[in-house]
Amino acid sequence: MSAVYDCGEPHTRSDGLKAAASAVRSGRLVVLPTDTVYGIGADAFDAEAVRALLRAKNRGPDMPVGVLVGSWSTVDGLVLGLSQQARSLIEAFWPGDLSIVVPHAPSLQWNLGSTRGTVMLRMPLHPVALELLREVGPMAVSSANVSGQPPASTAQQARDQLGESVAVYLDGGPSGEPVPSTIVDLTGDTPSLLREGAVSAEAVSEALGMEIGPKE
Repeated sequence: MSAVYDCGEPHTRSDGLKAAASAVRSGRLVVLPTDTVYGIGADAFDAEAVRALLRAKNRGPDMPVGVLVGSWSTVDGLVLGLSQQARSLIEAFWPGDLSIVVPHAPSLQWNLGSTRGTVMLRMPLHPVALELLREVGPMAVSSANVSGQPPASTAQQARDQLGESVAVYLDGGPSGEPVPSTIVDLTGDTPSLLREGAVSAEAVSEALGMEIGPKE
C-alpha cells in the first residue's frame, strides 16, 4: 500500500525521505515535488524500475525518461565529456528549470528508453528533491501523471492518477504554475532549443553568448 508523507512537517519529512530512499534502493517508485511539477521517479540505474515507471505512466520507451541529479559534480560521471556550453548553462541555471540533452558515458549500465546514446539532465531547485537525490544518487524522473493527462501540481493529483503503482508519495505542497523546464539539446554541432519552458530562449542565448533556435 502506498504511503504519503507531509514534507511540510520536519519529523514527517525526515520519515518520508527515509522511506523514499528505501523505496528507490529496492526498485520501487516514488513521487516527489520539484520546482516545476510533481515527478515520478526511480533509480536511474535499475532498468526494471524504469520500466515500471513507464508502465505506471502508460508510456513506451520511445519517450525516454530524463535524469535528475542532486549536484553539479554528479554530471561528470554520467556524460561523455562535458562541453563548455553545457558548463555555461549549468552555472547559469542550476539548480533550476533548465534541462540539457548531452551524450551519456557509454560505460553506464542504464536503460532510460530510446535515447540513442544521449541523456536529458536537470538539477531541480527544490529542497525535498535535492535531499532525496543526494541520498540515493541520480534518479530517472518524469512528470507524475498518466500520459495524455495533465501534469500533477500536488501530491494528491499525482496519487489520483498513479495510485498504488507508487510506493511513497512525498507531499511538498502545491508546486505552483505547471510550467515545464526548458530543454536545450547539446548533442549537435550547435545548441538547439527542444522546448521553451520556464527559462526563456533569450536567457539561454545570453548564457551561451549566441542566438539559439529550434532544432532543425
